[in-house]
Amino acid sequence: MNIFRILGDVSHLLAIIILLLKIVKSKSCAGISGKSQILFALVFTTRYLDLFTNFISVYNTVMKVIFLICAYVTVYMIYVKFRKTFDSENDSFRLEFLLVPVTGLSFLENHSFTPLEILWTFSIYLESVAILPQLFMISKTGEAETITTHYLFFLGLYRALYIANWVWRYHTENFYDQIAVVSGVVQTIFYCDFFYLYVTK
Repeated sequence: MNIFRILGDVSHLLAIIILLLKIVKSKSCAGISGKSQILFALVFTTRYLDLFTNFISVYNTVMKVIFLICAYVTVYMIYVKFRKTFDSENDSFRLEFLLVPVTGLSFLENHSFTPLEILWTFSIYLESVAILPQLFMISKTGEAETITTHYLFFLGLYRALYIANWVWRYHTENFYDQIAVVSGVVQTIFYCDFFYLYVTK
């Protein structure tokens, strides 16, 4: 495992922790898209089903479990514990516009036509667009809290570090996963759009 992968994982985890601390400290979900958080929970659930079939390392297993727990705790905070502070009116992105094409694409373009592989592919494609409801919410309201922007910054940094990880792996291991790379680049482009919105709004 190279330094870019580790830093990417740390950046991703830091983004989630920032978001959870924001919710807990302010006792509010204002400015946070519950729909994006549902999509991220779905991403982790479908990607980490191999927890029950493959052991890679203690680090890998622990990180997967932490991401799953954090994702579901975040969804619980938004839709149950602090639901009175949730801005459902502005969190209005229609998820079927993402889920239908992503599901279809995961059946059409995958590494092997097996249930686990299709679900893994679905998670990769879905992760690339899961932030769109959050970005849509920011563009609709025209504002984002500082904590929310920190969360998005570290998510964007995570994607940028993973691109560096793929470049490193290609040069050192001759490994290249077209599905992961193309999806990751698409996702990084969306984060660039966020930085543009942040500067202009």
